[in-house]
Amino acid sequence: MPLIGHWRGTGKGGYAGVDDFDFAQEVRFSHDGRAVLAYESRTWIIDPDGVPLRPYSRESGWWRPLGKDDFEVVLTDQDGFSELLVGTVEGTRYEMSSDAVLRTPPRGMWSANTASTASSSAISSTPSTRPPATSPFAPYMSGRLVRL
Repeated sequence: MPLIGHWRGTGKGGYAGVDDFDFAQEVRFSHDGRAVLAYESRTWIIDPDGVPLRPYSRESGWWRPLGKDDFEVVLTDQDGFSELLVGTVEGTRYEMSSDAVLRTPPRGMWSANTASTASSSAISSTPSTRPPATSPFAPYMSGRLVRL
């Protein structure tokens, strides 16, 4: 599977009420022989030179196959969100969207639609959506990771 490994890269983010920002991301996909991938992601806000300024987010979860071309992703993050995404894979393209989102009060609405393309050397991700409850859905973060 092309996702297994350690990945790192940068991207852009922003949404209503927040200045646009640059971020760095590190992702690990691993497995223990069973038909499930462990997933961990860490991001940092970075300056224009790529120097980390502060931690931004962390999430972890599981990627599980549902059939030949279907899969689900279960994620949790440090802000009290848990999300179930369902998707399909076509070649090295993974497309997924939120099926269910749980959040601790007083968190607002959150939905995500993500399309990713993975090869043996790079992952590119289109923007996901995670707006504040008072804003319409809009792009949130987009980036490109390379295998280390």
